Amino acid sequence: MHRDAHRRGSKYPRSMRGCLPLWTLMLEVTLILVFFFFTSYDSTSTDHKTVRKEQAFLQDFTVMAAIGLGFLTSYLWRYSWSSVAFNLFMLALGVQWAVLVDGFLNQPSLGKMVIKLSSIQQATVSAMSVLISAGAVLGKANLVQLLVMVLMEVTAFGATRMMNKKFLSMDDHLNMMHIHVFAAYFGLTVAWCLSRPLPKEVEEKDQRATSSSLLAMLGTLCLWIFWPSFNSVLLSTQEEKRNAVMNTYYALAVSTVTAISMSALAHPHGKINMMHIHNAVLAGGVAMSVPGHLISSPWLAMVLGLMAGLISIGGAKCLPVCFNHILGIHDTGGVHYTFGLPGLLGGVTYIVLTMLEKGWTTTSMLISIGILSLYMVMGLASGLLTGLLLNVKIWRAPPVAKYFDDQAFWEKHHCVARGDGWWFPIVSSLAMEWRPRAPDAK
Repeated sequence: MHRDAHRRGSKYPRSMRGCLPLWTLMLEVTLILVFFFFTSYDSTSTDHKTVRKEQAFLQDFTVMAAIGLGFLTSYLWRYSWSSVAFNLFMLALGVQWAVLVDGFLNQPSLGKMVIKLSSIQQATVSAMSVLISAGAVLGKANLVQLLVMVLMEVTAFGATRMMNKKFLSMDDHLNMMHIHVFAAYFGLTVAWCLSRPLPKEVEEKDQRATSSSLLAMLGTLCLWIFWPSFNSVLLSTQEEKRNAVMNTYYALAVSTVTAISMSALAHPHGKINMMHIHNAVLAGGVAMSVPGHLISSPWLAMVLGLMAGLISIGGAKCLPVCFNHILGIHDTGGVHYTFGLPGLLGGVTYIVLTMLEKGWTTTSMLISIGILSLYMVMGLASGLLTGLLLNVKIWRAPPVAKYFDDQAFWEKHHCVARGDGWWFPIVSSLAMEWRPRAPDAK
């Protein structure tokens, strides 16, 4: 009787049983064939020191992507499994696809593309654009939709970088570091296409639990620690790398102090919101991504860290109401005020610093503004195209009633029959007793 009740209460849509395994395996086999026919490893000799340095940066990026961005979005009390595991799925697929996209777009000839460690580094960064955008649609898309989103966004981001490099002669650092603006507005546009009015019971699942918030803080700490590596890896000179690392540390430190202080100030009883800490302490690192190497004094980096923290906390307090009720955008993970607004601050700062360094000429100003605008426009346009595509019924999107719920995708002990043994009711009861509860549950 107990088992049948659980079975009746767990009739979730079979959104992945048929299409996900088949489509995913077919895609993976196709990728293997493309790698077989069109790629080869770099055969030139590389000294051990260079290999170790590139491997260290690759490890830093992987930690940021897999643990940092994975656990950063694990705060929903009934969606933590999916947050971490789907993040890993998108990263693994995104890196493979980004290597091919970058290779085909930048290959000067029709021969085999050469893969280096630096190719995998840049592919990992490109894949992180999807992990950032996914925060805006967290809990509202199944794994098939996320697979399509990976292919679309990595392709659009790679094409945008190629256009900037070919027509505006931008270096790899500037091309890559506008990732926050592109990913934020891509994710917001997809979220706008997928957003539906949330019933009261679904809004209750869109809540933060204490234990899950602590896991999300683990993701924040990983991103906080490795962000200087992220901001400096693609720079060409040692002086630029040093400036980027030091300025990122200063900006992160100030944005952390600002975020904690302003979170307490914004609460009527002076209490700190853990969600603000998850996001706003990273704002300084986002703001330093583009202009960090141009700043030669720590005080300016600290000012930008302060401004980024203020913007992020202000956005966290004001934007959800505006987005949800006026624009109809449900930004689950706060992507706009975590990455979008601080990224715009960094882009504008870069334009001002470049003009001060090179002189306020009309041509250079238009190019600098055009680069930032192109990433925003491409993010919005490709996000709209992807969002409309994800709304097609063939993907079997989860119904609104199943948003923010792991049980739609995962096998759990308390909702799966395991036979008629005497132990099943005991195990099932214990699982129900220790399941995650809402923060205000008695």
